[in-house]
Formats: sequence, structure tokens, C-alpha cells
Amino acid sequence: MYIQYISRKVKGKVYTSVVLAESYRQNGKMKRRIISTLTNWPQWLTDELQKILRGGVVTSLDDLPYRQGKSFGAIYVLHQIAKRIGLEEALGKSYEGRLSLFQIYARLLTQGSRLYAATEWARQQAVSELLGLENFNEDHLYHNLEWLADHQVDIEKSLFQHMDQQAKIVYLYDVTSSYFEGTKNELADYGYNRDGKKGKMQIVIGLLCNEQGEPVSVEVFKGNTSDMKTVRDQLYKLREDFGVEKVAFVGDKGMLKSKQIEEIKDIQWHYITSLTKPQIRNMLNKGAIQMALFEDELTEVTLDEIRYILRRNPTRAQQMRASRDQRIERVRTKIQQKNAYLAQHPKAKVSVAIKNIEQEVGKMKLSGCMTITACKDKRELELSINQQALEQIQMLDGCYVIKTDLKKADANKQVVHDRYKDLSEVEHAFRTLKTGLEEIRPIYVRKEKRTRGHVFVCMLAYKLIFHIWKYFKDDRPFTQQYILECLDKINYIEYQFKGGTIKQLPKILNQDQQIILDRLEIALPGKV
Repeated sequence: MYIQYISRKVKGKVYTSVVLAESYRQNGKMKRRIISTLTNWPQWLTDELQKILRGGVVTSLDDLPYRQGKSFGAIYVLHQIAKRIGLEEALGKSYEGRLSLFQIYARLLTQGSRLYAATEWARQQAVSELLGLENFNEDHLYHNLEWLADHQVDIEKSLFQHMDQQAKIVYLYDVTSSYFEGTKNELADYGYNRDGKKGKMQIVIGLLCNEQGEPVSVEVFKGNTSDMKTVRDQLYKLREDFGVEKVAFVGDKGMLKSKQIEEIKDIQWHYITSLTKPQIRNMLNKGAIQMALFEDELTEVTLDEIRYILRRNPTRAQQMRASRDQRIERVRTKIQQKNAYLAQHPKAKVSVAIKNIEQEVGKMKLSGCMTITACKDKRELELSINQQALEQIQMLDGCYVIKTDLKKADANKQVVHDRYKDLSEVEHAFRTLKTGLEEIRPIYVRKEKRTRGHVFVCMLAYKLIFHIWKYFKDDRPFTQQYILECLDKINYIEYQFKGGTIKQLPKILNQDQQIILDRLEIALPGKV
């Protein structure tokens, strides 16, 4: 090992860097490797190390006392991906921009909704080394959420310019909700709760993705906003903020109703959606389509310049039939239990028992084909199944119809079908945001801007994991969670010398860590 002084001249001024380096032989050739940068060391400490190296006392860093340093690998990889996709550029290198990067990385690497936990976690991470951040607390992070909300549109526009140009035509859109602990949030309200948390206020979140499932934009609405009312804002954002001229907007049957479709057509864009079961039955009754058209292979019908793509999924049909049979058996069991209760309790009312079973039948969506009655000669309940009604329900098992105004020249029936099925990518994003890596819920912030900033951080964090996951698309030996946990175990080593510290990364990683880095095409630096 040796100390090397490297000088360079920029605009007439000379800059000198000091590095600790070592020589090694590779394939018969001598090469140099930088171990650590000593530029910020005081000169006396550098001189002391130089004397020891020349005296032959220190032959390697292992001769110096050392200890495990901070975690480096995961936050470094996330930082490299952020640079790769233009996220660092979009946020800028200001203090708020760097603080935003920290919040995004923390959302993936340490779960929890309270920002105090993130500041505690930062003590064990190479945050100062990679982001130049020190001595910040949760108040700085709360303020940073407001900064993110104020700059969200500009950040999204900048990221949009880095996206694949071919993926800027088809856009997938869906909404979800997220609940709160407490009732003081400025956006929270009671509405259709998708989390199954009765009695809790919520917000509604709309996520817009390209056809590959990469998030483009996120919007937060009040908790009582219906799905349909969120569409107009997304259309406006695509046209006015992002300057998109050609769009095929994809939304499910609960999202794109007649009003939303007219809004899309008014700006001469296109849509892809699906029909509800009642709408399919209505078309069958009118003779516009026939049951014979529902096959495993896609079939297509065009009516009034609107294309309808039909298919029956046999696997899904079997699953629905099996599920319905299980629900019917469950009702039978409930009736047996209720009859036993009536026999043991002479004062129990049969009418109340019937009402309880009918409520159970309604929950299982079997009301149209089941009738619960009381026996004439004894205190028991009887179940009657209308086979004709049951067959009508079963008739459409596994059947679905996709609707679009796209011309055949722009997209054949297979393309239309595949783009609609791509909505599952948005559902996957929601699962990751809400119950997977990021645990967006429950939300503890109160102010509107901080709420928007919190959701925006989660979207940007998902954008990072989306790009990491691409490298494991064809062969996924690891889960997303394991990838981050594995990288997070890469710590640098601190070697102590004369009151100074040399920070060095391990030269040999475990097998999984090296596989992950190789897949991501990222090499750890030679120095910290």
C-alpha cells in the first residue's frame, strides 16, 4: 500500500486529491486499486500514515484496529438506480432534493409510517457518505413532504421525459384507498373502504402507469371521492402537464362509465374497458351477442364502431363454479346449525333465524337462486335452490367482454385484450404500496400537503423497485424483500489509525449479494 497525490488543473487552478492505493497483479499485469480517499484528512495524519507505510509496519489494512461500519450496500444500489432513471436529476441536488431521496430509500428499507423511526434508522446507514445529510430530524422530514407536494408536477414531468418513448401511448389507471388512525387529516373522509377497516376515515389514491406497469403519476383525493370522478384529473394531467397527444386510456368497468368515456372521446383519445355482468346479459337479451361467441379463443363483434372482445376463461369458470358450490354447502351447514339451535331453545323465533340465514345468503351473493323457508309442521328451516336461476348465474362463469373504440389498424383483438389485462400491473403496484414493501398504511400525517407528499414518496419508491425488479423478470430466484435485505447487510469496515478512520468495503461478498449486483449491473465502489 502507498499514499498517492493526484493533481489536476481546472481553469488555471490546481486541485490535489490524496488517496490510499495498493498495487496488485492481474493476468500478469500490474494494476492499481484505490482503497480510500484521504483528501479530507489533516496533513499530519496523512504524514503519520505515510511514515508507517514506508517503515513497513503496516502491510495491509487488517494490521490496523477495525470495526463494522454502517450499512452501505442497499442504499448505494438504490442511489445508483435513482441516477439511472433520472430520479436524482428530477429531485435536484439541493438539501430538500437529497432529503427526498433519503425518504424514498427509507420507505423501501425500513417500514413504518412514523418519520421518527426513519431518523433513528438513518444512524446505521451510510446516509452522510452517499447523500451528504447529517443531523436532520423528523421535523425536517415533515417539512420535506410539503416540499415534495409543491414540486410534484415538475418532478413527474422530468421523470416522464426519461421513460421509454414506446410506452407513452397506453396508460393504465386504477384507484385504491388507504385508511387513517385518527380523524384529523385534512383529506380524510368516510367512503367505500377497500381495506376492510370499518369506522376509519380514508383517502382515495389514483395511480397512473404506462403499459409496462411503470408509475407515471399519482393523485390523492378526498376519502369520499368516487372512482369515476378521479378520471378527469388524470386526463388533464396527461394532456396539459405531460403534453401527451395520443392515448389509449385503460380502466376497469367500475372506472370508465359513459360520462368518462365521453370525456375521453371529447379530446379525441381512445379507451379500453370492460362490461359488467348486467351489461353482458343485456347484450345477450337484445341478440347483439350470443353465448356461442364465448370460447377460450378471443372472438370479436363490432357494433356502431365500438369493438367488443369476448372470451370465456375455462380455468376461471371452474374456479367460480367450485367457489359457488362451497358457498352453497356453507349455507347448508349454517341451516343445520340454526335448526339445532331452534331445537334446543324453544323460545327462539323462527322468523329471526330465517332473517339471519338470508343475510348470510346475501353476503355470499346467492340471493337470486336460494329461498329459505320454515317447515309447516316443525321448528326447522328448509333450503330451496332454483336450478333455473342457478344455471343462469353459472352461464357467464369465466366470461368477460372488453370494450374499446380503437380501430383494428391501431390494435388487433389480442393487443386490446393484453392491454386490458395489464391493469393487473397497477393492482400489483397497489399491493406493494399498501401491504408489501412500503406499508403506506396506516397514515399518521394530518396536513393536506404532507399527505400528498407521503403518497408521492411511496410512488417514487415503487418506481425504484419496479426498475430493480425488471432485472429479475425472466429468472426470479429472490423476492423483492430478500433482494433489499441481502444488500442491506453489506456494511463498510472502519479501520482506526491515529484518531482517523479509513472506510473500506469488503472485497468478497456472499454469493447472493454478488448475483444481485451482477444482475443489476452495479459494482460497489473501491472506497467510501
